[in-house]
Amino acid sequence: METVSRIRSFNRVVTERVGALNDHYLALDRPLGEARLLWEIGGGAEVRRLRARLGLDSGYLSRLIRSLEAQGLVGISSSGEDGRVRTVELTPAGRTERALMDERSDELARSFLDPLSESQRERLVSAMAEVERLLTASLVEIVDVDPADADAQHCLREYFGELDDRFDAGFDPARSIAGVDDFRPPDGLFLVARLRGDPIGCGGLRFHGEEPPDIKRMWVAKPARGLGVGRRLLRELAQRAMAVGAGTVRLETNGALTEAIALYRSSGYAEVDAFNAEPYAHHWFEKGLTREPGSRVCATQRSDAQGSSAETSTRP
Repeated sequence: METVSRIRSFNRVVTERVGALNDHYLALDRPLGEARLLWEIGGGAEVRRLRARLGLDSGYLSRLIRSLEAQGLVGISSSGEDGRVRTVELTPAGRTERALMDERSDELARSFLDPLSESQRERLVSAMAEVERLLTASLVEIVDVDPADADAQHCLREYFGELDDRFDAGFDPARSIAGVDDFRPPDGLFLVARLRGDPIGCGGLRFHGEEPPDIKRMWVAKPARGLGVGRRLLRELAQRAMAVGAGTVRLETNGALTEAIALYRSSGYAEVDAFNAEPYAHHWFEKGLTREPGSRVCATQRSDAQGSSAETSTRP
């Protein structure tokens, strides 16, 4: 409860300090919601992308856009290919307003620093960077999707491209032992991690009857590395394996993916003999799963193998 109270206290200080309570944010003739939307539109954006990025209710977002349109700051158009896709763009007046908002936002940021000593400024900026990183990590959602879903296919294309760059002999997905159908129920499942509506990572689980399931196609986009997304995906996939009664989960990886190897070892995976014929694998791992009070899944290692921490990874 003390933790929750501290977060609420922090939120109150921040909203007061940035002027979120003022209906004329940055001394402009609009509240914070409209100002933030104006800034996000920038050079133009699809309405559905704005909704996903800002996490806004569609009705509320529509009201904000209509208000900005009535003020002559934005214009709305429909895609020529798909009339259901609406795009909103800044008008010349909107671009002028956004430039003024940027200028005043810089002034507000400087007002945070001016009363502080140099050492206090450094501490504040460093703390803000850490808070931003952690809050961003908390925005990541992990969802089940069909492996043919557009977000899943985006992740897989990026993943295959990275492996092709990193492996000495390249990577051909046709040679790998897992295909799209392997990640569809009842044979498996596929997870995608999204940040503000954008796909930033993925991972799949394959079931093998009485044999332990195995994890494959784990990948995290480079800009999202360091947020703990890889570790979250790994943990969620292990929990899904346990949910169907598995006592062990397996995975394999290539020797070039040192971050992946470190992640697996630090997550309780122990190296074992090869259990499949994946042509791109150099290392095979497994982890025993047990349930403990107060936690959904707990891993028991088969050995004392340990490794350094790694937040994200790629693997075949």
